[in-house]
Amino acid sequence: MSQQEEKEHVSCLIIGSGPAGYTAAIYAARADLKPVLYTGMEMGGQLTQTTDVDNFPGYPNGIMGPEMMEDFKKQAERFGTQIRFGYVSSVDFSVLPHKVVVDETKTITADTVIIATGAKAKWLGLPSEQQYNGFGVSACAVCDGFFFKGQNVAIVGAGDTAAEEATYLAKLCKKVYMLIRRDEFRASKAMVHRVLNTPNIEVIYNTETTEIIGNGKNVTGVKVFNHKTEQATTLEVEGFFVAIGHKPNTDIFRGWLDMDETGYLKTIAGTSKTNVEGVFACGDVQDHYYRQAITAAGSGCMAALDAERYLAAKNDSVKAVF
Repeated sequence: MSQQEEKEHVSCLIIGSGPAGYTAAIYAARADLKPVLYTGMEMGGQLTQTTDVDNFPGYPNGIMGPEMMEDFKKQAERFGTQIRFGYVSSVDFSVLPHKVVVDETKTITADTVIIATGAKAKWLGLPSEQQYNGFGVSACAVCDGFFFKGQNVAIVGAGDTAAEEATYLAKLCKKVYMLIRRDEFRASKAMVHRVLNTPNIEVIYNTETTEIIGNGKNVTGVKVFNHKTEQATTLEVEGFFVAIGHKPNTDIFRGWLDMDETGYLKTIAGTSKTNVEGVFACGDVQDHYYRQAITAAGSGCMAALDAERYLAAKNDSVKAVF
C-alpha cells in the first residue's frame, strides 16, 4: 500500500463504539461533520458483555446488550457515519490537526477527536467468574440488582463503590454478604457506618472468593476462604457482584491529556472538553461516578455538540480574518 493511501484527513474522528461513541456519531453525522468512528477491539463496548438491559429508556420490554448496541450502530450509519473496525494505537495532540495512528499503520489527521474508549471492570480472575458473567455474575449492582429482588447475593470489595452498591442491593435483596479480603474497609467512615447499620448486610472480613458455583445456567453459590480462621465455606447466593474498581482505557492518551490518579480523563465541568483544544471525552472514560449506558449516551451527545460548536467558531474566525 502506498504512503498516500496510508494517510487520511477527517473533520471528526470518534474513538470507541459504546453508547457514548455511537451517540456522538449520531449527533455529529446529523450536524454534517461526516464522522469516522473506529470501534476498538470490543465493538459495542461493555454492553456487549451484558445480557438483559432493563433500565434504558425506550425499551419497555428490555433488550439484550449486544442487540441494543447493534441498534445504536445502525442509527449512526443511517445518518452517514463511517464505522470501521480497528483500534487506535497512538496519538499526537501536539499540533493541529491532531494525528492519530490506527492499527499501527494508518495515520489520520482530524480537526476534532471525540474519545469514547470507556473503561473495563476489574475482575477477580476466576474462570468460573467469566463462565457465569451475565448469568448471576455482574460488575454493576445498579444495572443488575433488580434481577435479584428477594434473593441472597454476595459482593466483593472494600471501597466506597462496594459499600454504596452493597447498600443499594440491600434495598432489593433478602441478604447481602459483603466479602472483604483484609480486616478493614477502604471506604470512607460515612459509607462504612451506612453498611454496618444496614441489618441485612453481613460483612465477612479476611475472606477471599475461590470459586463461583453454578448449575451450568445460573449462579447458585460462592466458595470463600477465611485467611484468619483458615476455614473454607460455601455461601448460598443467586447473585455475585464484583466491585473492586474499573480501569479506564486511556493508556495511549497518557502524557497528552489530563487524568486523575486512576487514569480517568479530566474534562472541564459541564462540558466534554479536555485540556487539549479540539479533543473531547465522553462516557465511562471520563465518568467514574455514574457509569450507566444512559449517562454515557448523554455525554456522547455533549461531545458531538461541543465538537460542532468548536468547528463553527474556528470557521467563523477564519472568515473574519479574510
